[in-house]
Formats: sequence, C-alpha cells, structure tokens
Amino acid sequence: MDYFAAILVVVAGLAVGSFLNVVIYRLPRKKGLAFSRSVCPRCGRQLKWYHNIPLLSYLVLRGRCAFCSAPISLRYPLVEAANAALYLFFFWRLGFEPTFFVFSLLGSALIAVFFIDLDFMIIPDSITLSGIVVGLAVSFLPNGLGPVNSLVGLLVGGGALYLIAVIGDWMFKKESMGGGDIKLSAMLGAFLGWEKVVLIFIASAFIGLVVSVVIMIFSARLRETRTIPFGPFLALAAVLSICYGQQIIDYYVAHFLGL
Repeated sequence: MDYFAAILVVVAGLAVGSFLNVVIYRLPRKKGLAFSRSVCPRCGRQLKWYHNIPLLSYLVLRGRCAFCSAPISLRYPLVEAANAALYLFFFWRLGFEPTFFVFSLLGSALIAVFFIDLDFMIIPDSITLSGIVVGLAVSFLPNGLGPVNSLVGLLVGGGALYLIAVIGDWMFKKESMGGGDIKLSAMLGAFLGWEKVVLIFIASAFIGLVVSVVIMIFSARLRETRTIPFGPFLALAAVLSICYGQQIIDYYVAHFLGL
C-alpha cells in the first residue's frame, strides 16, 4: 500500500467525517448545511477554524468548548475516526479504483443515517432518494454493478421491505416499518445489488435482535417504550456487506449450496 496516499485518504476521511457531524446535527433540525459557521450549542459562540480540526481539536481542547468549557460529545471524534477508517479500508482493498469512491460515498451516507435515525428515528429523504439516483448512475461505471443489476437490487431492496411493512402493519395493527427504512433498503439495493441486499436483511435482523435484547435487559426506559429504530441495524449490516459481503456469499454458495 502506498503510505503517502493512505495518509491523504485518512486526512480526506477525517475532513468528510467533520462535515458528516454537521449533517448529523443540522439536517434533522432543518438547518442549512452551507454558508454558516459552527457554533457551540451551549453558549452559542461562533467557533474558530482551529476549533474544528478533526480529532486534533477535540484532543487539544480535552473534549470541551474553548469558550464555555461545556463538554463536547464523544460522537464528534468517533464519527470522524469511523469515516477515516472506512476510507482507509476501502483504499487498502481497492486502491484508487472507481469503486473506492463509490463505497466511500456510500459509507459516509450510512454513518449519517446511523446517527440521525438513532437520535430522531427518521432517515432523511435527501439522503435516501438522492442515494437511489446516485446508486443507479454509478452502476454504469467500468466494473460497476450494471444498470440492470442495480435496478433489480433497488426493486428487491425496497419491495421486500415494503412487503414486510404491509404484513407487519396488518399483524400488529400499527406501523411496523418506517418509510425511511424502505427507501434506505432501495438505495442499498441500487448500490450493491439484490444478493447483497438480501444479506443485509438477514444480518440486520440478527444484529437488531441481539442488540434489542441486550438493550431491553439493561435499559428500563427502552423497555417501557419498546421502540428501537431499525435504520442503524441496516447501516451496520450494509457496512458489513460492503466490506465482506462477496466473501460471505461465496462461502455460503460453496459450502451450503454446493455450487
């Protein structure tokens, strides 16, 4: 691996991760993403540019606002580091191939979806609907998924979850699956194809079951509300599918289907 290029990838990942923090905070609150400086949510003071250096500023400021010393959420450096780690992983696996940029874009979108849905139980259409368009567009790239596979993935991803939602609504007499989850699944199908989106369904259900049981045991508040967003589980499963999906599918086909 070219270590200088890897450093550039990490720096780019940290910078995009810093922007993702802006998206995660402002998008669900319907605040503009551009042409406005960051401010401390506690004291309202406008932050200097050197207060927003990814990871470094958090460490230098010891996780506190430079003006009022209010604690800064650990989520900010976590998002930056997670995005940089994804970019580095994709670069290590792919180099500067077109798929590196496609998966990096998708990975960043999934990080934003994870935290927005976790906080607000919504998945913004501005991410999923635009993601569907981008997923279909990049399928035309060399060595890409191909427009037919992308379209089939979109229909399987969105259609399967929509069917589950209809059945769930009928069984439980209330909304069982949000529209945002359906659009997110359609977006993932457009990017990854039907095989990987099926893997995402299975993996997200398993992750969701394990996490939900653990949370219900240890959190009295969630045990009372019994409402846990499904988007974060889809996002985690999607990252797993992006990184190791083909290996998992090949292993299953070889060892269980005998093909």
